[in-house]
Amino acid sequence: MLDIKLIRENPDFVRERLAHKQFKQLDMVDQISALDAERRSLQQELDTILNQSNLAAKAIGGLMKEGKKEEAEAKKAEVAGWKEREKTLKEQLGTVEQQQQDIAIQLPNLPAAAVPAGTGPEDNEVVREGGIKPELPADAVPHWDLIKKFDLIDFETGAKITGSGFPLYKGKGAKLQRALVSYFLDYNTAAGYTEYIPPYMVNAASAHGTGQLPDKEGQMYYMPADDLYMIPTAEVPVTNVYRDVVLKESDLPLKMTAFSQCFRREAGSFGAQVRGLNRVHQFEKVEIIQIAHPERSHAILDEMVAHVEKLVLSLELPYRILRLCGGDMGFASAITYDFEVWSAAQQRWLEVSSVSNFESFQANRMKCRFKNEAGKTQLVHTLNGSSLALPRIVAALLENNQTAQAIHLPKVLHPYFGSPFID
Repeated sequence: MLDIKLIRENPDFVRERLAHKQFKQLDMVDQISALDAERRSLQQELDTILNQSNLAAKAIGGLMKEGKKEEAEAKKAEVAGWKEREKTLKEQLGTVEQQQQDIAIQLPNLPAAAVPAGTGPEDNEVVREGGIKPELPADAVPHWDLIKKFDLIDFETGAKITGSGFPLYKGKGAKLQRALVSYFLDYNTAAGYTEYIPPYMVNAASAHGTGQLPDKEGQMYYMPADDLYMIPTAEVPVTNVYRDVVLKESDLPLKMTAFSQCFRREAGSFGAQVRGLNRVHQFEKVEIIQIAHPERSHAILDEMVAHVEKLVLSLELPYRILRLCGGDMGFASAITYDFEVWSAAQQRWLEVSSVSNFESFQANRMKCRFKNEAGKTQLVHTLNGSSLALPRIVAALLENNQTAQAIHLPKVLHPYFGSPFID
């Protein structure tokens, strides 16, 4: 959530950055400012009355000691009137604060200065490319055909068990999933990330803390009987480990990694672009999260991008890194880098990771803070990235490494899979 003080003191800047992110309801900034002025006025009057009441209470005691009972009773009547006004002011203050909160949580994070202008994916900047695109034989096929040929995933039975978009991995397909997850976690923990196994369901406070609510409510699976949400990514439960926590400055940065199943409704998705593993409702992903000092967060973002890039390189996949434009960024992000790998049979790029710095946006919602050496409490910065999402990685590995007889796997996976190829 944006800092109300920032909105109050720099409304023009806030409007400009929100417009950079293609946010249209800029009048919300004025509404928040007006409510903040009303809140401050009510608070000032309330503070005055509380101070007067405290002074009057002391005066009443003195008058009673001096035997001035009538004057004391008159002062008591005056205090009683203030108490009524105090009650009214507290009710008005609570209403105004709630109205301000309800509007503020609808504002997305402000994009960082480095975020390019633009309205959609076509305006994203290619930062760099790596790897070599393979030249496939003329009879090469997309991954959904390879999955059937090598009997790796059963989409039909998954649909029977649950519904479309819930794949059933089996045999070497399941083994490949396990190999990738193990490799990704080992790679992350070797870099100093602590491994977590989080809950796969979260409460509304957790979803609100990382910005899924109210922005992505329609994309999450919700269980009304228990008021719980299936997680769209491990970012949500793992980042919330430090909700309502005050850390020491020496604790920072905190580095966490987690494997989880991810659940997304993907409402409105259809067509060839979502065939096979390109888009599913349940998928596997390994996440990295850092909770950082505000002065270090953008340097840490660069480190996390380099970390994911090295991981993609180790899989021998051609890739590119995009800096997302304002109009293509997520609700909570201040700056995001997307990783895409080349799908040789489909002749298209597939997104496999987003690495983002949320600055203080999530921390403000979660009340995650640290106490600096001077004893002052500040909000932390939060960052996260996919390291990596499995479905499209699997799609690219299958397509790019296919022969008529087998799928050849990158060397780093051989000890995890137990074989250099799938046949």
